[in-house]
Amino acid sequence: MSAPHTLSEAHGKSQPNGDLRKPSIPVNLNESFGEEINAFLIDEKELHSYDDLTKVNPVTTKTVLKCLQARYAAELFYTNAGCTVIAVNPFQPVNKLYSNEVMKQYHSAPQPQKCKPHIFTVAEQAYRNVQCQLHPVNQSIIVSGESGAGKTWTSRCLMKFYATVAASNSQWSSHTVERIESRVLDSNPLMEAFGNACTLRNNNSSRFGKYIQLQLSRTQQITGASIQTYLLEKTRVAHQTPSERNFHIFYQIFKGASPNERDEWDLPENAQFSWLPNSDKNLEEDCFKITKDAMTHLGIDPSKQSNIFKILSGLLHLGNVSFCDSLDESQPCEVLSNGKVFLYSTSNLLKIPAEHLLDRLCYRTIIAGKQQALKKPCKKAECDSRRDCLAKSIYARLFDWLVTVINASICDESTNWSNFIGLLDVYGFESFQQNNLEQLCINYANEKLQQHFVTHYLKIQQDEYAAEGLEWSFISYQDNQGCVDLIEGSPVSIFSLLNEECRLNRSSDASQLQSRLEKSLSLNKYFGRDKFSGKPNFIVSHYAGKVTYQIEDMVDKNKDPVPPELIQLLQESTDSLLQKLFPLENNKTPDVATYSRTFPATVVSKFKGSLESLMHILHNTTPHYIRCIKPNMGCKAMDFQKEEVLSQLEACGIVETINISAAGFPIRISFQSFVERYGVVAPSQHRTEMRNHVNGLSPAKKRRGPDLEEGSNELQINSQKILEAALPKLYVDTTSANTLAHCGTTKVFLTHTVIDILEKQRERAFSQRAFCIQCCWRRYRQRKLARQRRAATAIQAVARGWLTRKHIERMHRASAVIKRAWKKWKEKLEALAAVELDDISEMENTVLISGSPVKVLNTSITNSMQDSPLITQEGFQSWNLGFVLSRAPPIRKTVIVDGFHKHRNLLACLNVLNKYKGYKVELNQSENGIASIGALPQRPIKFHCKKSPLHFANVCPETFDCGLTGLNVILLEKFDR
Repeated sequence: MSAPHTLSEAHGKSQPNGDLRKPSIPVNLNESFGEEINAFLIDEKELHSYDDLTKVNPVTTKTVLKCLQARYAAELFYTNAGCTVIAVNPFQPVNKLYSNEVMKQYHSAPQPQKCKPHIFTVAEQAYRNVQCQLHPVNQSIIVSGESGAGKTWTSRCLMKFYATVAASNSQWSSHTVERIESRVLDSNPLMEAFGNACTLRNNNSSRFGKYIQLQLSRTQQITGASIQTYLLEKTRVAHQTPSERNFHIFYQIFKGASPNERDEWDLPENAQFSWLPNSDKNLEEDCFKITKDAMTHLGIDPSKQSNIFKILSGLLHLGNVSFCDSLDESQPCEVLSNGKVFLYSTSNLLKIPAEHLLDRLCYRTIIAGKQQALKKPCKKAECDSRRDCLAKSIYARLFDWLVTVINASICDESTNWSNFIGLLDVYGFESFQQNNLEQLCINYANEKLQQHFVTHYLKIQQDEYAAEGLEWSFISYQDNQGCVDLIEGSPVSIFSLLNEECRLNRSSDASQLQSRLEKSLSLNKYFGRDKFSGKPNFIVSHYAGKVTYQIEDMVDKNKDPVPPELIQLLQESTDSLLQKLFPLENNKTPDVATYSRTFPATVVSKFKGSLESLMHILHNTTPHYIRCIKPNMGCKAMDFQKEEVLSQLEACGIVETINISAAGFPIRISFQSFVERYGVVAPSQHRTEMRNHVNGLSPAKKRRGPDLEEGSNELQINSQKILEAALPKLYVDTTSANTLAHCGTTKVFLTHTVIDILEKQRERAFSQRAFCIQCCWRRYRQRKLARQRRAATAIQAVARGWLTRKHIERMHRASAVIKRAWKKWKEKLEALAAVELDDISEMENTVLISGSPVKVLNTSITNSMQDSPLITQEGFQSWNLGFVLSRAPPIRKTVIVDGFHKHRNLLACLNVLNKYKGYKVELNQSENGIASIGALPQRPIKFHCKKSPLHFANVCPETFDCGLTGLNVILLEKFDR
């Protein structure tokens, strides 16, 4: 059956079977879903807790980026993406993630897939697959990413993990295990020294691809390893981009050689080499001792090491040999005066005669007729090209020889191992301002790996569809097959035209090759040309984007011409290592004429053959993917740039895989969650039953006990009813291939169109119920307010009556208390007044007090004052109210008397006050008060009285003309009567 079709507005137009190319999905989540549905599908606050991007729902570019950014901010640098682990480079040491304890923890975990995402999880899973002998038994771990993303570090950690695992599980002697572990690990620094270089993007960029096979015995013990390399960038030996460097090994020997070694290799400290740019830049990779120790552990003796370093030093000297144009074309170019010294140094280090070296660089051999060879002088550009070609040939052969030596040291016999785990460290997708044959081969390799990745990923996805019982047609998605055919296809492709151009016995012409490419490939939609560029070029639309390739020098690079006379020159060397690198057995009769008639394999042919061999290995193994991501171009720690990460996700195939999965069912919801959320759109007669299913068992089954299988079937039936109610015209039975939704065994599979329709139906149902609730609430509120008003009126009437009655009762009680208190106080006052007034006689004399005459009723006071000769116009204030003062507030009045006698009247008052403790005498006071008769006349006196309960007695009496206040007047009036 064909693949399920989708609506054009949701996924674009349907593509032919097996040819879906980047179906369009909403890049912005908010453009397709509202905030509420977004919150239901995924909680952005919890994005860092999603350790697998397949759990991000829905799978879009925005949600993937947000999840990776949230985890990166939380220092969670590894995230699962289905069958892939994404590793985001933190650009800072995180040693706690790679310690031996962590390795042992992942190795001893019962279920490594349930541990936190890590590259050790991938390594352990591959190792256990071998232990379980699951077909295919052999495993492959593919590490990809652009320069600086951390591929080299990841490969190094994986090798260290397997070496540690072998040591912990080995049943062999400790010496054997240590030997295997050290040799496997020591191959890394040696390969990095000769194959890595400092580039604009990375200080330790791998300039070659490698596939390392860790060989396992029948008991899953590591017995050895082997290394296969792909497409070394040997042009870097002679050409370095500005601000970049040559291979690390050249800087190691230049900076780390001892004085004796410098004399032996002719490397003075102050020497300047044109092929050693930016030598003042010190890097961690410039450690010469580590490389030498690794070579020693791998079985390369010191004499052989010295021989290797001599050859490398000779290449540095060869780079300083410069030529000048000859005035006569019949004469060869001459070496510049400052280059002759380097020419002889090169001759001595490579053990080649200087005359032969100069002759082969300045003359080229031409075949004329039968077996007749002629020498023709070369121009300056050709001399420089032959010099560079000689250096590249030597270095490439030396690199291949080192790989052979390493394999001989770490590789075990085929009879001792039965399975292997492969580690593939390849280049990432490359697109620069100037792209040539190297970038074309690298991007072609990435196209092949992307094709393999998509096929494998879709197979796993479709297996899930089958497990869920979906009627899914297994199709072979080859979304980039057209681009692959454009590069390598038959009969006409870019590679075939390049090889054909190399076989023609003519000089390369970039414009002519461009015309042939356009004429032959113009109908291919993946092919194009930049018409605004003045240089010959062509454009290839890769899965990760369009790349413009310059045609100039592409044919020559594809030929990789090594003049036979240069090979013969190297075969004549007396150096033992050069003789191994260029053995005479390959050409027993070094006949230039015979050699020139052969057509050596081109670069693209060699690379295509090695890549096909690699793909054959990958197809026969179980692949595991690790995608290394570089979060920013400046290699800054903890700096996550979304645009940079997005471009890499597209280049390594993650986003492309997400887009392909969007053509199927990108949204997957369990039955339980689906019924809980969208049960409101179901018919009313099914809602009660659905709520019972959501809460547990149906009422009919609560008495029988749980039945998981029947409960799952009921949820599935309810989910189907919901879909039928919400999509009466779109949803059909699962046997149809064109349905937009599927009910599996545990999940509901939906497209973006269906989820939009369900959300609208759910919103409409909520709106209806909200309107009903609002009506009921308003009616209830109005009725409640009316009842409250009636109740409030009744309560107010009752409360006011009660308060009035209580107030009247309080007033009656208060008046009764006042009457009783007043009667008692009045009787007491009358009794006291009667006692005092019994002893008082009428005042007969008038005394001037404060300048006004006052009639004093006490005659005894007058008599006493008359008896005193000291008084002339004395004045004092006094009254006969001891009974009043006994209850009066504290008042103070000062009476100054020059001389007077004690009177019985005042003594009577003071006796009354003293009886009730109503006064206090203080001397030497300057304030007003009532004077005591017993006090000294020279000193002022304070007289304190207690507070009286009577209203008028609470006020301190002041001096008036009459000298009497308050009840005194009443008493005096009574006395007069």
